[in-house]
Amino acid sequence: MTTNEKVAYMKGLMEGMKIDDTTENGKLFALVVDVLDDLANDVADLQDYVAELTEQVDAVDEDLNTLEEDFYEEWDEDCCDCGCDCDCGDEDYYDVTCPSCNEEFEVDEDTLLDGGVECPNCGEHLEFDFDEDDEEEE
Repeated sequence: MTTNEKVAYMKGLMEGMKIDDTTENGKLFALVVDVLDDLANDVADLQDYVAELTEQVDAVDEDLNTLEEDFYEEWDEDCCDCGCDCDCGDEDYYDVTCPSCNEEFEVDEDTLLDGGVECPNCGEHLEFDFDEDDEEEE
């Protein structure tokens, strides 16, 4: 039984009990039933609105899923975004912490071998003292 149906039933009971709405108790009962009727109508309106919004969100979600499938279908996670069939997407990345701003960021192996990079946060030039022989020994 919906809230509107329950309020209608309550109104019917009030009429069946022949409650006089000119007395103090009758006025109170009538006012309570009127307020409940208004609240029941508001709840019904909100339920309709939520159902409509749910349908719209589901439609947007389906559209987004289709868009993601179309976009990521072209993107192969095993390769880089250069568009070739190379293995350059398999590069290792290393975490670096800037000594000036303590911001952590990633650099690839080529950047390490080049010997330096600018911090993307503060612009400080960081130099890497990297010896390839040390890496091979480890």
